[in-house]
Amino acid sequence: MPKPAAHAFAHTQAEFKTASGKAGRLFSLPRLARTFPNVGRMPVSMRIVLESVLRNCDGQKVTKEHVEQLANWQPSAERVDEIPFVVARVVLQDFTGVPLLADLAAMRNVAAKLGKNPKTIEPLVPVDLVVDHSVMVDYYGTKKALDLNMKLEFERNRERYEFMKWGMQAFDTFGVVPPGFGIVHQVNLEYLARGVHKTKGGIYYPDSLVGTDSHTTMINGIGVVAWGVGGIEAEAGMLGQPVYFLTPDVVGFELTGRLREGVTATDLVLTVTEILRKHKVVGKFVEFFGEGTENLSVPDRATIANMAPEYGATMGFFPVDDKTVDYFRGTGRSKAEIEAFEAYWKAQKMFGIPKKGELDYSAVVTLDLGTVAPSLAGPKRPQDRIEITHLSTKFGELFSKPVAENGFNQPADKLAKTFKTESGLEIRNGDVLIAAITSCTNTSNPGVLLAAGLLAKKAVEAGLRVQPHIKTSLAPGSRIVTEYLEKAGLLPYLEKLGFNVAAYGCTTCIGNAGDLTPELNQLIQENDLVCAAVLSGNRNFEARIHPNLKANFLASPPLVVAYAIAGNVTRDLMTEPVGVGKKGRPVFLGDIWPSSDEIYKLMKYAMAPKAFKANYDKVGTKPGKLWDAIKGVKGQVYDWPKSTYIAEPPFFQGFAMAPKALEAGVKGAKVMALFGDSITTDHISPAGSFKETTPAGKFLIENGVLKADFNSYGARRGNHDVMMRGTFANVRVKNLMLPAKADGSREEGGYTLKDGRQMAIYDAAMEYIAEGTPTVIFAGEEYGTGSSRDWAAKGTQLLGIKAVVARSFERIHRSNLIGMGVLPLQFKAGDSWEGLGLTGSETIDIALADEIRPQGDALMTITCTDGTTQSVPLTLRIDTAIEVDYYRHGGILPFVLRQLLAA
Repeated sequence: MPKPAAHAFAHTQAEFKTASGKAGRLFSLPRLARTFPNVGRMPVSMRIVLESVLRNCDGQKVTKEHVEQLANWQPSAERVDEIPFVVARVVLQDFTGVPLLADLAAMRNVAAKLGKNPKTIEPLVPVDLVVDHSVMVDYYGTKKALDLNMKLEFERNRERYEFMKWGMQAFDTFGVVPPGFGIVHQVNLEYLARGVHKTKGGIYYPDSLVGTDSHTTMINGIGVVAWGVGGIEAEAGMLGQPVYFLTPDVVGFELTGRLREGVTATDLVLTVTEILRKHKVVGKFVEFFGEGTENLSVPDRATIANMAPEYGATMGFFPVDDKTVDYFRGTGRSKAEIEAFEAYWKAQKMFGIPKKGELDYSAVVTLDLGTVAPSLAGPKRPQDRIEITHLSTKFGELFSKPVAENGFNQPADKLAKTFKTESGLEIRNGDVLIAAITSCTNTSNPGVLLAAGLLAKKAVEAGLRVQPHIKTSLAPGSRIVTEYLEKAGLLPYLEKLGFNVAAYGCTTCIGNAGDLTPELNQLIQENDLVCAAVLSGNRNFEARIHPNLKANFLASPPLVVAYAIAGNVTRDLMTEPVGVGKKGRPVFLGDIWPSSDEIYKLMKYAMAPKAFKANYDKVGTKPGKLWDAIKGVKGQVYDWPKSTYIAEPPFFQGFAMAPKALEAGVKGAKVMALFGDSITTDHISPAGSFKETTPAGKFLIENGVLKADFNSYGARRGNHDVMMRGTFANVRVKNLMLPAKADGSREEGGYTLKDGRQMAIYDAAMEYIAEGTPTVIFAGEEYGTGSSRDWAAKGTQLLGIKAVVARSFERIHRSNLIGMGVLPLQFKAGDSWEGLGLTGSETIDIALADEIRPQGDALMTITCTDGTTQSVPLTLRIDTAIEVDYYRHGGILPFVLRQLLAA
């Protein structure tokens, strides 16, 4: 047997020592810099990627040329080289993790049918699935809410959890953090992230990962290179395929100064999001530096990193420094881990926050922290920041503006009117009906949670209360939050205002807020009311929080409490009282807002190493009776018992070891939809509840499922029959093919026109497939923003849609489309479907070059019903050479499966 080839850069190996004198080895970037002097001035995030390429250089998937190309990175060069990035591990949440596990199980079925060893399909890196997206806020405002919600969660999701238990015994490197421990990103930050790893050969290397949730970037706050990908791309990474991406620009974000008194990390991240969206950082790394960055706590850094998807960047990265080491110490990591972590970064000369001028960035953005003001964001997008001073007037303006201008298209005189339910409850437009302290963005940050608790304490002492019809909830990102709120004596005050712990999970931010009362739903629908949710989340896209709440505002936890007390977003909390307290005295926001000194005095309760260790030790030893009671089937190949939750996916039907001959583009396609700007993955593949009148609802009823047991689209992602019926089924999505109403508005919901008939997109798709007619989608800017939802691409493919033509794409969804064999195509500058005068009645042909090349040209021919034609050049958004291979194989999963079975 021939010896493996010597490592091309073996000379860069070096030794380092920890504070205790323990020796370790690494691939030294300072040594590489002797050959490539540019390395020392590269952004820290790019050097970490370079270390992975250097260490994994095997002459096959990662070559000497890859190392040389990246080591010569220039801040303003043309981006044509692709990077093969081998990650240390993969993290999943359950909404995306279950379909990923189903795909792996289906791959094992294929292997078994072909007479191969099913164990050929095995994750080659550690994979952790955190169950955090399944719990709903059915119960709230009571001490029993947590237990009652968890019992319902296990009743609804038993089949999914049984499937996870099968996966735990079938795959050697697949682990599950059971329900009730927290939100995946906070659990990742506090527990799963180990800082540095070590190979069997004793080589240390930095933690890195991809995750099947766009907010995986939260881990960037502790110096970990990571980002969100779709499940289909994560599977490839798990099965030994590098994560390929184009060499990125790196935007340096310089922070100066300090936050003013009364300004929170949430206010800061909403400001950063607004700035970077305008700067257009899609597909780029953002790296924070400067004295202001150095002053930020690690939870504040993680808060900013978390929302990288909202500002569009691949990452929002913070280098490792003393505060990172202190965070590891405070969250219960071992002494040996911490010493290795600190020594490694110092040996690589990447320890500390860079100062201005030290590193080369593609562009630099600067923000003086002292200019940040208290803010919210909404009512439909997280980048639409509104200073609290202007919220009441802004809502009033949007109330009457047309939908095309982000408004609600309501008559102005309706804003002040009062509407009554049958029981006499009075509701107005702008009323807050859901107030939720939730989501990974903020519940990882003790500063803002202690602020919420202190505000609640002062509010209760002043005699303020929250109206009982407002659905209030506290859903911490980990159990540690409850511990420090209890030790600080603040939890009782939050509970008195209705903010009882309802769950340890994503809840409201993912669309699991639970329902409103039937009478509130009826009143809103009958009178077309624009009522509000205020949440400490990171997403507020249309219909995401609740299908009947049109105005959704992101805010810091203390502001969530304040608006719950105020009860309406038209109240100006800077000039009007929050409410009336004892003896009829008006109480203003300034009267109850906590000072930074008050928050700082309680921070000692938030960093308790023993508490962190004791909590996470229970993951493997005492996960809880509900989880222990779940029993999964045994065996290496899944037998697919009948279930409306889990079904064998159809993506490998007719699989052969050689791919079929590639069809050259798309011929004779009809238009399925014409969309405007900012179509999100929530629009394409909603995660929340659905009605019995929808195609998905009808399917479940036909299969004996009661309406009460529908659960959500997110929980049903393991069943393709449900999910393809739910694709483009968001109640707020607007297909502009449909004729305008008398008031200029459009029909909302997942409908299209076929042969002059209005019907559900799913029903039309099934007719087109039966006829053998391909279909295409047209859209505007930022197609596919939002969550890294692989079903947005899987559903698109199963509906027979062959191509999406948009003015621009969001990073993850573009990649997911290619991963499913769907063509992403981009209009040239200045072109759009509106400018071309498309109505949806046309026939579309798309021709590709004989030799498909990344970002090459394509030609679209449009044939109108009268026989006239026009030709339009497009850019093929297959961005890298490996993506060409994925497309030729019909997607990334068949490509990887063929590689594994051939080996």
